[in-house]
Amino acid sequence: ATRRQVLDYLRLHGQATVKELGQLLTLTSTGIRQHLTVLERDGLVEAHEERGHVGRPALVYRLTEQGEALYPKLYDSLASVLLDELRAIAGPDALQKVLRLVATRFAEPYMGRVEGKPLAERVAETARIVQERGCLADFKMHDGDWHLSQHTCPFPSVARCNRSVCAMEVDFVRRLTGADARLVSTLLRGDRSCTYRIRAAGTVARVS
Repeated sequence: ATRRQVLDYLRLHGQATVKELGQLLTLTSTGIRQHLTVLERDGLVEAHEERGHVGRPALVYRLTEQGEALYPKLYDSLASVLLDELRAIAGPDALQKVLRLVATRFAEPYMGRVEGKPLAERVAETARIVQERGCLADFKMHDGDWHLSQHTCPFPSVARCNRSVCAMEVDFVRRLTGADARLVSTLLRGDRSCTYRIRAAGTVARVS
């Protein structure tokens, strides 16, 4: 309960010193430091020195990103409602157009890392980019095509309500690889991954 009070205070005020937290909780500096040590160990708070007008720099504590994540943020609900309203107002075609533009915006910061490279290198770099965005991913060659598997979804709650975001992810992969990308398995269907079959544009599919 005491550590939760510390977190709440830092969330409300942005930062605090040991002295400020001690006054809030009527604890000794030693007691406050013990709680802060636990919170630092758990990755919820971090400390930095802040130099005042005189004397030694004060140690100031604030929440880390992990600490901020303890407080609810209704991004998924907001995204789902916005997608539903856009579809209702403008129609499914307009929604798809907007999501293609979003995919382009998502891909733009990474294009310098993939443009001008052979397909194999673009697939490998795309897998790294997907991992940097917080998803587990790998890739392999199978039956003459590249297969990039994304084992975790970046938008799981939104995708369950609006599968149109799956098409946005396909377009994201297509832009990064510069190739024809098709979704051949999906987590939403109970598959083990969302897997994109990637082949150079203009390649004719094999007939088995």
